[in-house]
Amino acid sequence: MLLPMDWLRVTEREAMNYHWNWQIFWESAPDGGGTYMDTLISGVIWTLATAGTAWVMALILGALIGTIRTAPNKWGVRLCNAYIELFRNIPLIVQMFLWYYVLPELLPQAMGDWLKAAPNVSFITAVLSLGFFTSARVAVQVSTGINAIPRGQRMAGTALGLTLPQTYRYVLLPMAFRIIIPSLTNEVAAIIKNSSVALSIGLLELMARARSMQEFSFQVFEAFSAATLIYLVVSAFAILLSNLLEKKTAVPGFITSGTTNTGGH
Repeated sequence: MLLPMDWLRVTEREAMNYHWNWQIFWESAPDGGGTYMDTLISGVIWTLATAGTAWVMALILGALIGTIRTAPNKWGVRLCNAYIELFRNIPLIVQMFLWYYVLPELLPQAMGDWLKAAPNVSFITAVLSLGFFTSARVAVQVSTGINAIPRGQRMAGTALGLTLPQTYRYVLLPMAFRIIIPSLTNEVAAIIKNSSVALSIGLLELMARARSMQEFSFQVFEAFSAATLIYLVVSAFAILLSNLLEKKTAVPGFITSGTTNTGGH
């Protein structure tokens, strides 16, 4: 039995004998999908599709729940708070396992069997898990943005004869979303990175493709260096677009690059 120091010596010896091969990306992959670079590109496409679809779901649900959380309805507020606490405090990987492995067993057998055999079930499960998990975080930010708006704006909407839904739609939500764009930018980057958890349920996204490349070629450092670089580039591009959106939608009198100011006009 090897002691920890022995394992360390073995690892150091293997690292010293490691054969670097940066040409591996242009070699044919055994899975028949072209080169290893094609494999990674396919993984990027699935990563973007998963993160993008989940983000649309999270934004819609988060906006709805965050809005109700600030409405004068106690039961609505309690239900939304319960939703947020449920999905925000359960680890994402646990939620994916529950959706993928547990839910089909809780349904009637025919429906459960259909769900297990459904095409792209890993993709659908990953989108649902990421969507619900991120929507809870977005909901908190939306409610915070609404509460940061001076109370006079809500009163002004009422004075103009707007109903409560109209006040939210035309006055509060447009301003709130402009205020919280910086924090939403962080969520965009986070949901792209969190999509890597989907490899645990069999989705062949970027991290799963990198692991496949590593297992077939034994080029560990090349595979995960490429995955790391791709994640950095994709996240940086998403943040750049969000920063441009932030500048175009900035509201004079409100600090949108970091903290929120409850002053405003």
